[in-house]
Amino acid sequence: MSETGTHHQPTAEQQYTPIPYGAPFAAFMLLPIPSTHSYKPPKKYEIGSGSSTDPKVVTCFNLADQDGNGFIDDKELQRFLSSDNQIFSLRIVHLLMYHITNTNTRVLGPMEFTSLLSTLQYWTSIFQRFDKDRSGKIDSSQLEVVLQSLGFSVSPVTLDLLVSKFDKSGGVEKVIEYDNFVGCCLTLKTLTDMFKEKETNNSGSATFTYESLKLKVLPFLIA
Repeated sequence: MSETGTHHQPTAEQQYTPIPYGAPFAAFMLLPIPSTHSYKPPKKYEIGSGSSTDPKVVTCFNLADQDGNGFIDDKELQRFLSSDNQIFSLRIVHLLMYHITNTNTRVLGPMEFTSLLSTLQYWTSIFQRFDKDRSGKIDSSQLEVVLQSLGFSVSPVTLDLLVSKFDKSGGVEKVIEYDNFVGCCLTLKTLTDMFKEKETNNSGSATFTYESLKLKVLPFLIA
């Protein structure tokens, strides 16, 4: 209470501390970038010229590359993205790696890792806009709004299928946590892009060979 007896309501920022989705990645993205004059990238990660290499990305890569071999496998990436309150499943890690490399080779080099960080930054910013209470979860109605804002046309039946698939409770709680939100959006985006490549004259229909359909869909089923 103030001296005048008036109560001051806490601001939104004071009411809660944002959850670092995908920690420690998110925490490093908030760090100030050191001066390029004094910074020298570690030898095990040097891409491009020293002046263009983001020190935060270098730090993240070297932290994730636990065996120091210059590459990040799926287990290393899972450990890097997970925190005490947010565990990335291997399935979502595999979807991320497939999205970046477009192959089932579950290894990332420095350039692919940089692309992955950019991808996560994008989806994190979207998730945070709708996770108002910073619970690390959004419900099915919020997910519908998110998908519509991204230009995805999702019917109620499709929405229920997505929630059942990506809700860790199997659709009981009807909420999706951050890591599965990323997986859900990546799945929809990739399948939508695939469809639009084959769609003719915005007709709403496309033709696929059986083989091409398998190659596009199976990675999401067996990730």
